[in-house]
Amino acid sequence: MAEHPTASLDDVVHQRHRLGILTIAAEAKRVEFGYLRSTLELTAGNLSRHIAVLEQAGLVAVEKGYDGKRPRTWVNVTESGRAALTAEMTALRALVERHVASGA
Repeated sequence: MAEHPTASLDDVVHQRHRLGILTIAAEAKRVEFGYLRSTLELTAGNLSRHIAVLEQAGLVAVEKGYDGKRPRTWVNVTESGRAALTAEMTALRALVERHVASGA
């Protein structure tokens, strides 16, 4: 019997805000913390925690620096992060296809 597609979902990636961080970061070379905070409608503390989870898993890298005199934090998706995002999208696609095929 084939494994159910939900078995392939990654708990680190699948959480909606972390999935949002990864997808936004994958679309850009790097994404600024403030942009993520406003786009995902998160507090700075909540976003920081989600980024820390992704960073500990090796899925994103954090870069701190300055834009003029203003301190900035940028988030970059790593190759492992891109692979994890691709695997998550594949599992979600399989889940949708299974649901559609069942006629539910």
